[in-house]
Amino acid sequence: MLRTLASLPAIAAIALALPALADDAELRATAKDFFETIPLNPPELNGNVMTRARVDLGAMLFFDPRLSRSNVFSCNSCHNVGMGGVDALETSIGHGWQKGPRNSPTVFNSVFNIAQFWDGRAADLAEQAKGPVQASVEMNNTPERVVETLRSMPGYVEAFAAAFPGEADPVSFENMARAIETFEATLITPNAPFDQFLLGDDAALDEQQKRGLAAFMDTGCIGCHSGINVGGQDYFPFGLVERPGGSVLPEGDRGRFTVTETASDDYVFRAAPLRNIALTAPYFHSGVVWNLEEAVEIMGVSQLGTELTPDQAADIAAFLHSLTGEQPEVPYPVLPERGPDTPLPDPM
Repeated sequence: MLRTLASLPAIAAIALALPALADDAELRATAKDFFETIPLNPPELNGNVMTRARVDLGAMLFFDPRLSRSNVFSCNSCHNVGMGGVDALETSIGHGWQKGPRNSPTVFNSVFNIAQFWDGRAADLAEQAKGPVQASVEMNNTPERVVETLRSMPGYVEAFAAAFPGEADPVSFENMARAIETFEATLITPNAPFDQFLLGDDAALDEQQKRGLAAFMDTGCIGCHSGINVGGQDYFPFGLVERPGGSVLPEGDRGRFTVTETASDDYVFRAAPLRNIALTAPYFHSGVVWNLEEAVEIMGVSQLGTELTPDQAADIAAFLHSLTGEQPEVPYPVLPERGPDTPLPDPM
């Protein structure tokens, strides 16, 4: 459901309805109305089975640059599992050293999002995995060439057969995407201090973080950023109240409108999930803001019509630091060796 300017009364009502939060128990009880904890284990996938063989194959594919035409870029290039699932660039670099149009969102906890990409054009992680492989500004490959590459390596032929048993032709572009989906679904970050607080540990948050949590709810941030991923569950105009400057919201990127061609979706984007946000600068789809407090201040004006005080912005930013969970430890997989018929990399 798209929230437009009509959302303003609803967001204001949420803020006004919140009780005065006198103690930790009340703060926790109110927060549990809006947020959920990240589970210790990944969720089940719709139409995909997370077997060990499939997850291990997905990990190999995620790290293999040979999915790109140049053999330079892998999924991990833009979603580095050692850096919060991002590449820490304003916009990612792809084939021919081209700059992509948007900041790469984190792959961590992405399994919990309503859809993938800033504009929600991919319904799930399997569909998302197909996009960058084919995008000319990213990996610049084709499904046919990817399958030819994978079939040329005996190690991959064996891994696909194990991951998709009983299929007559397991090495396919579709199965490549399904395997990557299962691996990416394991990249969750449970046990953040905020999760520990929700589960009953008063000491998991310090006093500033508790003030920030209260301010996050009181000011109406929860109108867009709630649920298990503290966002990622709905679409909103960027500049709901006041459109930010052109560097933050480039005129040429009209967001979800390019997917739906619906006027009400002009400059509408999926609300960013805020889990691990302290690790994933720079911020926004334009990637031009590097300071978390500055990002909080921009959102206050643009989305809530509120100029947050410096103390409020600092408190909310401190709360957002409490959303950093346990980072997945992913061993770099040993990749299958190329065969005599493996296509050679194309020049950049």
